[in-house]
Amino acid sequence: MSSKLNQLVQLFNEKLKIILSISFGIFLFILFFQPFAIERFDFNDKLLFIAGFGAIVFLSMFLVRIVLPWAQKKRNLAGDDPVLNSYLEGLLILILCSVAFTFYLRYAGSVNIYFYTVFKIILISLVPPVILKIYDDYKMLVRINESLVADRKSIQNQIEKYEQEILDKSIEFISETGSERLSLIVADLVFVQSADNYVEIVFLDGGVIRKKVIRNTLKSTESMLRQYPNFIRVHRTCIVNLHFVEKLHRDPCSHWISLKGFSERIPVSRQYLLKLKEAL
Repeated sequence: MSSKLNQLVQLFNEKLKIILSISFGIFLFILFFQPFAIERFDFNDKLLFIAGFGAIVFLSMFLVRIVLPWAQKKRNLAGDDPVLNSYLEGLLILILCSVAFTFYLRYAGSVNIYFYTVFKIILISLVPPVILKIYDDYKMLVRINESLVADRKSIQNQIEKYEQEILDKSIEFISETGSERLSLIVADLVFVQSADNYVEIVFLDGGVIRKKVIRNTLKSTESMLRQYPNFIRVHRTCIVNLHFVEKLHRDPCSHWISLKGFSERIPVSRQYLLKLKEAL
């Protein structure tokens, strides 16, 4: 309950802040640019009169943005849904400001109302709803962005958890004759490359790069590694662990990758290049 109250207070403060800012902006605009011919006031009275425009804008927005939604919720007719959509809300603010400005100028300022005067009144009255619309759209985009960032973090955490579970699994390489076996943690396997009728397995052992040759085919090894998404074929002779890929290099004639802790170049053939780029 306290948390919900804090959210309502924070929302009220945000609405009040933007309403006050716009009202003060209208006051400053009319004060400096003087779009209306107000001649019968001295400086202090003119300042007070112009402040009335800011007050009109403030009251119009306060009624539409705060009082009307509060009254509607009080009657339990709208729940958490907005009372008006942004366009109707803006139209209502425009009408209230325009009518109030016209009467204020005519009866409080003794200003003759001509078509050009009405045109200026409407233009100034358009400013608050336009700014509010931009502000609302910005806040909506911020909320969407925060939601997307949270979803991305959640998905990333799930992916990392899944990958870690895979990396912690053991994998066993067995020669075709069954006479040789090599059991490794998936995370320690750096890459596998073919060597005639054998495969050379390069792996980490206590932080040191080691190699072991086993009689088998790369095709058979690839089938065994297919269940682990961190392994990818980069050449007809080589399958690498993406977690060890440091950088993809290129020159005018070829591509190759460098691996962490391994000085030799690993060639990348054109048929596997696009898939490798996507994986990286």
